[in-house]
Amino acid sequence: MTDPVLSVKNLSTQFFTRAGVVKAVDSVTFDLAKGEIMGLVGESGSGKTVTGFSLLGLVDAPGRIVEGSVKLNGTELTTLSQKDLRTRRGREISMIFQDPIATLNPMLTVGQQVRLAIDAHEKLSHRAADARATELLSQVGIPSASVRLRAYPHEFSGGMRQRVAIAIALLHRPSVIVADEPTTALDVSIQAQILFQMRDLAAETGTAMIWISHDLAVVSSLASKLAVMYAGRIVEQGPTATLLRDPRHPYTAGLIASLPATAKPGTPLTQIPGTTPSLLSLPPGCPFAPRCDRSTDRCEVKPQITLQESRGWRCFHPVEKNAEVLA
Repeated sequence: MTDPVLSVKNLSTQFFTRAGVVKAVDSVTFDLAKGEIMGLVGESGSGKTVTGFSLLGLVDAPGRIVEGSVKLNGTELTTLSQKDLRTRRGREISMIFQDPIATLNPMLTVGQQVRLAIDAHEKLSHRAADARATELLSQVGIPSASVRLRAYPHEFSGGMRQRVAIAIALLHRPSVIVADEPTTALDVSIQAQILFQMRDLAAETGTAMIWISHDLAVVSSLASKLAVMYAGRIVEQGPTATLLRDPRHPYTAGLIASLPATAKPGTPLTQIPGTTPSLLSLPPGCPFAPRCDRSTDRCEVKPQITLQESRGWRCFHPVEKNAEVLA
């Protein structure tokens, strides 16, 4: 078995505010192999984006990583200086942000922005840089790429702007790309095109990917394995097909049951009762217990991970196979 390109062990990130300590990421552990795509899913506020930022060392004060390890190709990232981290961002690990309007500089042409990203890690002539940029823009589906290098971001549609952001992330063929809900604001047809292209690019380049999303249906069509987050913790993870067919954690089962495709025509959609807890004041034990119809007094103790073959879950009362669950 080959070593993972990214190995995360017991990663914990906290924000130290006047109101108290926010445990945004709590003991997150996973491995990512070369060319593998992992979906990181959960409701808003579950800690998905902060996990992604933590991997790249992008957490600003008052937040900081308080515990854990992030190894990229065997190198521990959490102990590197900011200077050393900058040499690896973009070259070995990249991030695609949710909003391309905020990602791209409106005052610079697309070509200028791509050249700046190239110059950050290698020195190429103007002509060679433009050739690389044209190749990448064409690869992500932008027509007349050499001409579009002279265009500004506002001259592109939302889908095309996101393709530019994806091309910049792929410039140096990084080992890992963290994609933070990059297709959320796009229409369904454009979303499908980008998902298809990202899956092909990962296969062609060997780049591993973490696809962050609250949309389980979108991630399930792209990722080979899933990690489900709730209140800063991964509560279940495993191969996508297995997890969707046989969820063990009640929260995972509730997410799957709430998908419109699983509802019979004319019946109300299933929903998980209640709301996610405040990360400032998490309940003792299992944070999902107040919303779970399977909880007992035992759930007042924090559940440890249960491992079974290629999957794991944190629950004292896991869902039985093929059981109907309405969380």
